[in-house]
Amino acid sequence: MSTAGKVIKCKAAVAWEPNKPMVIEEIEVAPPQANEVRIKIVATGVCHTDLYHLFEGMHKDGFPAVLGHEGAGIVESVGAGVTEFQPGDKVIPLFISQCRECRFCKSPKTNQLLKNTLTESRFTCKGKKVLQFMGTSTFSEYTVMNQMAVAKIDPAAPLDKVCLLGCGVCTGYGAAVNTAKVEPGSTCAVFGLGAVGLAAVMGCKAAGAKRIIAVDINPDKFEKAKVFGATEFVNPKDHNKPISEVLAEMTNGGVDFALECVGNVTVMRSALESCIKGWGVSVLVGWTDLHDFAARPIQLIAGRTWKGSLFGGFKSKDGVPEMVKAYLNKKVKLDEFITHNMTLDQVNDAIELMKRGKWYILSPLALTRCTNEDLIDASVVICALCLFHSIRTVLSVSPQ
Repeated sequence: MSTAGKVIKCKAAVAWEPNKPMVIEEIEVAPPQANEVRIKIVATGVCHTDLYHLFEGMHKDGFPAVLGHEGAGIVESVGAGVTEFQPGDKVIPLFISQCRECRFCKSPKTNQLLKNTLTESRFTCKGKKVLQFMGTSTFSEYTVMNQMAVAKIDPAAPLDKVCLLGCGVCTGYGAAVNTAKVEPGSTCAVFGLGAVGLAAVMGCKAAGAKRIIAVDINPDKFEKAKVFGATEFVNPKDHNKPISEVLAEMTNGGVDFALECVGNVTVMRSALESCIKGWGVSVLVGWTDLHDFAARPIQLIAGRTWKGSLFGGFKSKDGVPEMVKAYLNKKVKLDEFITHNMTLDQVNDAIELMKRGKWYILSPLALTRCTNEDLIDASVVICALCLFHSIRTVLSVSPQ
């Protein structure tokens, strides 16, 4: 029976309030309105940004909500005025829209959008409106998106793999290729070896970097990093000096490019200070909005560049399908990121995999926490690094 034009009742993981587990509920998903697309979500990755919203950012006005923003699915129905999509198309929902008409979209300098295209939430549960996280909400069997926030992809693409291109892989890979503009023969350092960091390593290799130094406090991560192209590994715990000094000694003054893929302001500063003066470029990739960040002005006066990257600088509707093609042509790795496969009912278990693997080293520059007190040595100043037992968990949401 066709569901077009009808309210769909389906399963979703609802975050009713901050700092509490999500609850699997039956929600109602309204039909798409003008310029909207309703998507059956087949698979979704679990990203640290979901954990951040639930347990770290904890903005009370952001609840109740259905989280998830790294998904892939199939168009179920479309609203009036939609000509780009039709039922059955394979698509990836996007948390950054692309209208192709505003001055931001027409500029090669940014992938952001001038206008707000967030669709009013089409979700209700138990008579209450439920918010769509980042406009996407892929922890639901169905979601509704503005057509400007949906990318049509190759019908041959496996949705349980390419869903990772909805956030983490594009974010890290593009930060190296599009934002930092890593050059052939250069030396790079990538701080933090979660999914975003490993994707940044992969991007550095694709750009032709000669040396790619992976920095993390978990030595077990290096074997995985080598798969993506890392040539060296540095564990800050192995040194009694700041990591920036260690890297400067290894590279005759500093690296050409440093990518911070943690989302910690102390690491951001360390990455900048690890760059060589004169031309070093450091890129902020990890997401956070909890603390101010700082550096001495001489770091920039001396010629270093400090910049940020959102979604790897990819213009979403154009860039994501190209990355899907790159994966199908074996130019981009995705399978190697996936460490766990679970169902939507296990979403809280997937979040716990992330939480249990999250460690911080104390630094005098930031208030942090550590889940392993043995790692703390107050006499040693080490930058804070995140690591995850799960690089990426993919949830099966609906049968394809």
